[in-house]
This record gives sequence, C-alpha cells and structure tokens, in this order.
Amino acid sequence: MNESKISHLEMIQNIITRMNSNSFLLKGWTVTIFVGLFAFANVTEMDSRFIIIALIPTVIFMFLDSYFLRQERLFRHLYEYVRTTNDRYIDFSMSTKRYQKQKDTKYLKVILSKTIWPCYVPIIAVTLIIFLKNPYVTNFIFSKWHAILNYLS
Repeated sequence: MNESKISHLEMIQNIITRMNSNSFLLKGWTVTIFVGLFAFANVTEMDSRFIIIALIPTVIFMFLDSYFLRQERLFRHLYEYVRTTNDRYIDFSMSTKRYQKQKDTKYLKVILSKTIWPCYVPIIAVTLIIFLKNPYVTNFIFSKWHAILNYLS
C-alpha cells in the first residue's frame, strides 16, 4: 500500500471519528438537558407548556444525531472502497454520493438503528408520561373529551 492511499484512508478515518464524537456529544447534551430540566422543576406543579419544551431539544438532537450517524456510515462505505481500490486509482475524492442509495444509509433505517432509538425514545416517552400525568393537562384533556362526548350524545 502506497503512502497516498494511507493518507486518504487516514483522512476518511478522521471524518468518521469526528462524526462519532459529535454523536456522543449530542447524546450527552440530550441527557444533561433532560435531567437538568426536570431536576430543578417541581413536576407536579409545573406548567404543562414547560414540560413539552423538553421535547424540542430532544427531537432536534435525535435528528442531528441521525444525520451524523448517516454521514459516518457513508464515509465507512467510502473507506471500504478506498481500502479495496488499486493504489493507482486513488484520487483523494471525499464524495459519498455513490453510497447514498445503500440500504444502511437510508434516513429511516438510521433513525431506527440501535444507536439512536434506545437513547432518545425513552426520553421522549418519559417526557410525554410526565406531561400526561400533570394534573393540569389531564384535567384539560378530560374536560375537552367530556365536552366532545356530551356533544356527540
């Protein structure tokens, strides 16, 4: 293996490492914001709009984390291509366009991967449970539901 191929592989590996680091940092920030928001708040007396605000950064970070994981997978495909390509044909291209159609790089497949949903779905579920357990929210929901049922009967 010549030096140019090794350099190209190192560049790709650095990008993969950076994407992985970004993903790890996003998970850390998500947990920090979630725990911080509920640790300093009295959940039973909290305004329901305040509870639902916890979903905003969680969902944004989930999609951003999915983006980084998708980019990481695309660059892994590029790495594999460069690794198996003859040294003469190394052109230092960093384009991942040819791998966009790969099955494991589809956005839905990435979101449902075992590195994304186990982190974010429980946080979203706990937030929704706390939101629905809030007496102000449940009273509002039941009063509206009762009004709809009375209207229909």
